[in-house]
Amino acid sequence: MTALEFPGPGLNADQWNQVGALATSLRPGQALWLSGYFAGIDHAARGFGDDALPLLRDGGAKAVAAPAAVATRTLTILYGSETGNSAALAKALAAAARAKGIEPTVADMADYKPRRLKEEQDLLILASTHGEGEPPRSAAGFFEFVEGRKAPRLEGVRYSVLALGDSTYEFYCGAGRRLDERLAELGATRIRARLDCDVDYDEPSAGWIAAVADDLAPAKASAVPATVVALRSSTAAVASVFDKRNPFVATVTENLLLTGRGSSKETRHVELSLGGSGLSFEPGDALGIVPRNDPALVESLIGALGLDAAATVAVKDRSLPLGEALGGTFEITAATPRFLDQWAELSGAGELQALRGEGAAEARRAFLDGNHVIDIVKRFPVPGIDAASFTAGLRPLQPRLYSIASSQSLAPDEVHLTVSTVRYDLNGMARSGVASGHLADRCDLDAELPIYVQANPHFRLPGDDVPIIMVGAGTGVAPYRAFLQEREVRGAAGKSWLFFGERNFDSDFLYQTEWQGFLKDEVLSRMNVAFSRDGAEKVYVQHRIAAEAREVYAWLEEGAHVYVCGDGARLAPDVHKALVAVVQEQGARSREAAEDYIAGLQAAHRYQIDVY
Repeated sequence: MTALEFPGPGLNADQWNQVGALATSLRPGQALWLSGYFAGIDHAARGFGDDALPLLRDGGAKAVAAPAAVATRTLTILYGSETGNSAALAKALAAAARAKGIEPTVADMADYKPRRLKEEQDLLILASTHGEGEPPRSAAGFFEFVEGRKAPRLEGVRYSVLALGDSTYEFYCGAGRRLDERLAELGATRIRARLDCDVDYDEPSAGWIAAVADDLAPAKASAVPATVVALRSSTAAVASVFDKRNPFVATVTENLLLTGRGSSKETRHVELSLGGSGLSFEPGDALGIVPRNDPALVESLIGALGLDAAATVAVKDRSLPLGEALGGTFEITAATPRFLDQWAELSGAGELQALRGEGAAEARRAFLDGNHVIDIVKRFPVPGIDAASFTAGLRPLQPRLYSIASSQSLAPDEVHLTVSTVRYDLNGMARSGVASGHLADRCDLDAELPIYVQANPHFRLPGDDVPIIMVGAGTGVAPYRAFLQEREVRGAAGKSWLFFGERNFDSDFLYQTEWQGFLKDEVLSRMNVAFSRDGAEKVYVQHRIAAEAREVYAWLEEGAHVYVCGDGARLAPDVHKALVAVVQEQGARSREAAEDYIAGLQAAHRYQIDVY
C-alpha cells in the first residue's frame, strides 16, 4: 500500500480522496508548508475544543505572515482577566511570539478546555488576582480543575506565569502564585520564574514579555518564508483609538442625586457625552474613569511635607510640578505596603519598621486600613524630605471602573453611570473615594472627564427569546437598566425578572419610575424588592429569592440566565447559597447535586457574576 493509499486516522473516503488529489498536485516544498498549516489548525482546535470548528468554517482561520518557517514547539497563551488587563497583555505577548516566528494559540481560561493541558508543550499564563488572592470569576472553573484531583501530570510541559495583583491586598498576586506552584507540583518545568506585578505593571510586564519571547525563540530559523494559522478568538473586540492609555475626554451632561431626603447613602446618576469619540459598548460593559485627587488633599499633603508645589518631579519620561503630579498622576489616598516600606526607611520610625516582613502581615493590614498617606506623613515626619524621595514610594493613580447603566442602542452618543459616593471619617478627618468624590464634588455640568470603555465579555445578554433573572443591590442594578433598555429597543420576547435590594424604600429605590415603566410595557416581567432597613428584621435579595423558590426554579428549568451584580464579599456568596438551596429544595436534589447544577449553569455561561 502506498502512502496515498493509507487511510489516515478518522478520515472518511471523501476526505481521503481530497487529500490524495491535493497531494498529487503539490510542488516541491508545498507539502512541508501544509504540514505546518494543518499543525496550526490542530493546535488551535486542541485549545478551543469543539468551539474551534465553527470559527474555522466561518473564516476564523486566516493566513498571517511569520518571520520564517521554523520547526518549533506549540505555544498556548492563557489569560484570566477580571478587568481586561491580562487579556490586553496576552495580546501583546502573542505579538511578541509572532515576531520570533512562533504562532501561539491565545485563549481565555473561561473558554479553554483544561483537559487539553497534558497535550500542551509550551504554556504561558497571565493571571489577574481578584480580591484576597482569588482568581477572576470567569477563570474559577480552570482553577478548580488544575487544583483538583483530576489534574493530569505535566512532565512534558514548559511554562511561565505573569501574575497581576494589587499590593494593597494581603494575598498579593495570589491567583498567579497558586497556578505557578500547582503547575510545578504537576511536573511542569518553568521556562522563566514567575513575575508578580502591581497595578503599575506596564514596564515590568513589557520586560517579562520580551524576555520570555526570547526564551522561546527557535535556535535556528529557515530562510524560507512561511504562513501559519492564527485563530480569531470569538471574544476578540475591535480596539478603539481611545483606551486606558489614551482616554477620551468626555463632557458631563447630567449629574443628578438619585437618593432622596433622609437617605443614609449618596447615589448619583451621571451622564456623559460620547459625541465624536467613536467609542462603542455593549450592555454589561464597564466605563473606566480617570479621576483626579481632591485638590484640598493635595494642598494638605504638600503642606504636611513642607514642600513646594512648584518643585519638579520626574514621572517616567516627563517632568511635572509636584502639585500637578500629586493631583493627577500618583495615588495619594490609601497607603500601600510599598509606601510603608519607603516611609519606614526615610523616617527610621521603629513602629513602622515593626510592620515590615511576612510575620507582621496582620498588624500591617490593620495599620494600613486605619491610616492613609497623609496620616502617616503627619504622624512620622521626615524633616527636609525632597519631592523625589516622597513620590518614589507612591504608585500611579489608577482608573476606576463602573458598570455602564445605559444601552447604546437607545442613547447612541451617551453613556450613563450609577455611582455611590464613598464618604467616611478617619482619624477625625472627612474622607471620600477618589473617583466617586471627584464625580460628586467636582464634576458639574460641562466638566471634562477622561474615560474609556472596558469590555466585559463574561456579563452578556443571551438571545432575545431567553428568560433572564437579574439580581442586584444598590448600584449593582446599573447594568440591568442597560439590559432592559437594550431589550426594549430590540423588541425582545424573553421574560425578565429583577430582584433589587437597598436600604429604604422612600429614599433609596433607585430608578423606581423607570422600573415601573418597564413593567407596564412588559419589558420587565416581574420585580421583587428588598429594603433591608424598613422593617424590624433585615430582608435582603437572597430572602426574596428563597420566597420565590418555586418560580425561580421553574425559570431555571426553562433555560433562564442568571445575573448577579454588586458587593462581592456578601451579596454574591449569599445569592449563590440561596440559588443552591432553591435547586436542592425544588429539584429534590442532594446538596452536592444542587451545587453541581449551579456549577453547570456557570459552565454554560448561564450564571454570570459581576462584583466589586
